[in-house]
Amino acid sequence: MSSQLPFAHLRVLELASVLAGPQVGQFFAELGAEVLKVESPAGDVTRTWKTSAETSATTDAPATGDASVSAYFAASNWGKQSTVLDLTTPAGQARLHQLAAHADIILTSYKPGDAEKLRADYATLSAENPRLIYGHLTGYGPDNARAGYDAVLQAEAGFMYLNAAGPGQPPQKMPVAMVDLLAAHQLKEGLLTALFQRERTGRGTLVQVSLLESALSALANQAATYLVTGHDPQPLGSGHPSIVPYGTVYQAADGQRLVLAVGTDGQFRQLCFALARSAWSIDADYQTNSARVAHRAELEQLLTQRIAEVSGTKLLAELERRAVPAGAVRSVGEALAQPSAQPMLLPGAGGLRLGLRTVAFRSPQWPAAAALSAPPTLTTAGDAGFSEPLSADDATTAGLPCVPPL
Repeated sequence: MSSQLPFAHLRVLELASVLAGPQVGQFFAELGAEVLKVESPAGDVTRTWKTSAETSATTDAPATGDASVSAYFAASNWGKQSTVLDLTTPAGQARLHQLAAHADIILTSYKPGDAEKLRADYATLSAENPRLIYGHLTGYGPDNARAGYDAVLQAEAGFMYLNAAGPGQPPQKMPVAMVDLLAAHQLKEGLLTALFQRERTGRGTLVQVSLLESALSALANQAATYLVTGHDPQPLGSGHPSIVPYGTVYQAADGQRLVLAVGTDGQFRQLCFALARSAWSIDADYQTNSARVAHRAELEQLLTQRIAEVSGTKLLAELERRAVPAGAVRSVGEALAQPSAQPMLLPGAGGLRLGLRTVAFRSPQWPAAAALSAPPTLTTAGDAGFSEPLSADDATTAGLPCVPPL
């Protein structure tokens, strides 16, 4: 890993499993950190979460290497080593303490009270390593022992209700574990803040993130609507509660499905010109966004009918020329095949065809990691540890304490 990467001298011990915590682990790995994943003898449960394409004997899907590496597991575990520890045993706990003494960050996703039973809690581990930063993910906060699951949190935080096709329609969860991903971002922000604070104080800290609070914080304008007006936002399918036309799916004459994201009155005028319906732009019912929201149903019907008469491919090109936000509805495969998506793909390794980066930002001060090691298989997850520590001179330069070898 290039020493130019910002976390090249950072050591991360990952005790978390499933998605949120491992996403944070891969984030640090992509930016140069040494990430050691600690798994139970059974392994991270997502190793067994396989799609029918992975398990079907007749599938023509690409091989995913070792049987212990599912596509789901591969989504969050590139660039890591793995070691198997039974933390219910004194020997497993002793090894964990040895590793934690040399770590900068620990990632955990234990239910409240479970880490203490395994002697893997912040108070115990930080007593031996005061610089330790301990990230703890829970479902409902440190005082609620209820386990957190993404689909349940999507339901309880209002996302499934709002994601229905319309009022009175069945609620639907999102097709990715959105609450887990939101919690991962919250935890990254907390850990980065803790690293900044450690530079000033020399001491680590406990960072706690719950799935519930992460989900609620992401309700954004939908929550503000309720808090400001007292009216509960209603589901609108893929439409937007306060902007029209925005998000609705239309189908053109050539079968192309597309969405519009018209946020200004000027963009709406350009849309009308592109559709050869300039009269709509001066109609009092549609001239302003507030009028379009009030006459949503009528305008959506007009747009649906007109777009069905034209070529979607040509319309998208014309809208781009006129700077009107619009896009084609693509499958996941089509999205990842776009030229603009290629920087987000990791070169294949370990029997995996390709991987997906978690880091979506760049800086001229450091390159993106050109490649990462493949997600570790459970069969090769032996008694791994951190690499040899920095020399005293290097550690001083990096601003890190020099620690003895493991």
